[in-house]
Amino acid sequence: MAAAGRIVVKIGTRVIAGDAGRVVPARLDNVIRAAAGLRDRGREVLIVSSGAVGLGTGALGLDSVPVDLEERQACAAVGQTRLMGLYEQGFAAHGLLCGQVLLTEGDFADRLRYLNLRSTLMTLLRRGVIPVINENDAVSTEELAYAEDEAQAIFGDNDRLSALVAAKLGADLLVLLTDVDGVFDRDPRFDPGARLLSTITTAGEGVESAAGSASGSGRGGMKSKVEAAHVAARAGCQAVIASGVAPGALERALAGDDVGTWFPVRGELAAKRRWIAFAARSRGTLELDAGAVEALTKRGSSLLAAGVSRVTGDFRPGDVVELRDPGGRLVGRGMAYCDAEGARRWCRGEPPAGIRNHHALVHRDHMVLER
Repeated sequence: MAAAGRIVVKIGTRVIAGDAGRVVPARLDNVIRAAAGLRDRGREVLIVSSGAVGLGTGALGLDSVPVDLEERQACAAVGQTRLMGLYEQGFAAHGLLCGQVLLTEGDFADRLRYLNLRSTLMTLLRRGVIPVINENDAVSTEELAYAEDEAQAIFGDNDRLSALVAAKLGADLLVLLTDVDGVFDRDPRFDPGARLLSTITTAGEGVESAAGSASGSGRGGMKSKVEAAHVAARAGCQAVIASGVAPGALERALAGDDVGTWFPVRGELAAKRRWIAFAARSRGTLELDAGAVEALTKRGSSLLAAGVSRVTGDFRPGDVVELRDPGGRLVGRGMAYCDAEGARRWCRGEPPAGIRNHHALVHRDHMVLER
């Protein structure tokens, strides 16, 4: 971690703001000082920051974060200006510029906008500017509405957003800051014997269950941070979940010391495969028979229409679809060769004009399998 050249730092709401939405200046100053120190040493830094809704809640004099979507969006609009003002003043004290980047789902779902986003962020880094990234909560409902179908959401919290940014830019390290020391084998709030996990190398239900779910003023709990760290690690970026409130914890993590919970790299996907795997919203599902699952996972084959038992959703050629086994488990994701209606006909043995049955419905070059 100490050798990482490009670093994404995600800051949770509870790291910079208290329960009433009021900023804890010393905490934010610690993050800004650490980021400025990285820049001084020639390392590139991007910040993904929560906190706008919490700050807006405090500024509007509300006792708690509202449940109503429109009220939450109003809090985000008020809080975002205050959030950026704090970053601008903090980095200016170190002679640095920062730039605001507000994102919505469409910036990731559409591949052209996805590529444009990369160009913008790379230009900011090249000019020595520190991007401060957040979801555009004042207009986007993906995070604030707490989507019912979270499996379909591209990002439902800034934890996953930070992982997508890290994957998109080929970052070396993702640091997810929270108000605890890292990931524990049991919830330390209720079990004093809980043990800090220093390294997590594989995804597993045990870890996700122990991590728990969202709580407090932030959207993403420890579970979402673990999931985000796995996304980054699979995309070729190591990750660490560490305290953003313990004195010196961030600096020690960035120096490569044994703090927090480390997720080493578990693979590296090419840029297009990263988009297929993580960034694009799934527009449909192809349910596979057992033979097709074996062909994909054991032999590295493309997916033929003959191996698809059911097609759901409404997708166009080039859209990303999920591939699921007979039991409903996710096998992978890939880009469909034709639209949904054409796929349904093809699977019935009636391929669209110009297509033969031995052609691939999802080619292996446009597919990413689960590991």
